[in-house]
Amino acid sequence: QVQLVESGGGLVQAGGSLRLSCTASGIAFSAFSMGWYRQAPGEERELVAVISSSGGMITNYADSVKGRFTISRDNAKKTVYLQMNSLKSEDTAVYYCNKNPATFAWGQGTQVTVSP
Repeated sequence: QVQLVESGGGLVQAGGSLRLSCTASGIAFSAFSMGWYRQAPGEERELVAVISSSGGMITNYADSVKGRFTISRDNAKKTVYLQMNSLKSEDTAVYYCNKNPATFAWGQGTQVTVSP
């Protein structure tokens, strides 16, 4: 049974930083490209960062976070991270991880709130 557990969210002032973690169980983690997604109130969930499977560690980012967010992974720990710097109020959302494309059941997510 696949389980994704996100953590690390919180309340931060604009310009601050947070580091999110997502630990997976029940999957061959290293075989999958993983992504961080977010969903703001009243909006659809969007993909913000992707990291390839264990081969080349290729990363891609949504334009809205490029240069501010960094995705990384530790396959031994079955964990994917999202380092978020220079946070803006528009980054406020619930953040989730999933494979890319997202076909696993969603975890509970972690709330990120950026105050102006």
